[in-house]
Amino acid sequence: MRGVPVEAERVLEVDAASAGQRLDQFLAAPLGSRSQAARLIELGLVTIGGQRVQKRYTVLEGERITVLAETRQSGSRASKPAPATFDVAYEDEFLLVVDKPVGVVVHPARGHQEGTLAQALEDRAAGGDDPYRAGIVHRLDRDTSGLLVVAKSDEVHRKLKALLQERELRREYLALVEGVPPARTGTIDAPIGRDRKERVVMSLNTDVARDARTHFELVEALAETSLLRVTLETGRTHQIRTHMLAIGHPVVGDPTYGASAGRYGLERQFLHAARLAFPHPMGGETVDVSSPLPADLAAALELARRG
Repeated sequence: MRGVPVEAERVLEVDAASAGQRLDQFLAAPLGSRSQAARLIELGLVTIGGQRVQKRYTVLEGERITVLAETRQSGSRASKPAPATFDVAYEDEFLLVVDKPVGVVVHPARGHQEGTLAQALEDRAAGGDDPYRAGIVHRLDRDTSGLLVVAKSDEVHRKLKALLQERELRREYLALVEGVPPARTGTIDAPIGRDRKERVVMSLNTDVARDARTHFELVEALAETSLLRVTLETGRTHQIRTHMLAIGHPVVGDPTYGASAGRYGLERQFLHAARLAFPHPMGGETVDVSSPLPADLAAALELARRG
């Protein structure tokens, strides 16, 4: 069974064998999946004794858990967004490398509860402590396209996370930036965190700074912009966009981080996760996957070359 039937109210009683489980774990089977259970809990549709509870709540024998249908919460939820679309660049029995289009949100968050990549991968991905992000090892911003690796089991997820922490998972991006850097290669080693004044953006001007290192290499110098190959050593939120702004070369099409909107016809930042390379977590052989520039970025690059 997938989810709660429309206009249904279900009451589930915790038996002795299930006592001590997390709430989302207990609800996984009757609701179809752990991520579905976690989503309904987040929406406030799961209660015990009339009170909302957290997904990490430990259930007790004899407790009666009430689950309401989503349509009982709001009449505006008559339909759901279409499932996220994506391409698979590589897949085997242990993992897959997804080529994410622009506009797709990786996992549910405030304002994006439906239509995420994590939900679209629900039947193919697994691993990790958070059912909202089952199998997801690293993420991309909604308006950044390209490659990310996804695990199919807890064991593979742990090993991919270890590769990421040990910097054995190489993540290369192509970025078109304003101006031309003074050197063909460089490293930006500058801790970043939430900006002190604008909490929705990341910045060097922060109270809680975390180490962040970005390497770049000039691929092509143009009249007013430069195409860079950017490699992440760490993976902080908005790291490339923040670091490029910090050195005076913001990513083209990114008004949030210092560039003009709409340049070269772009409706988003020129940032694409173009390559992933890593030793396979189970066999050790090298997995090396590339993704070409999507049509909007390729067209913008041609306009930039014309000056």
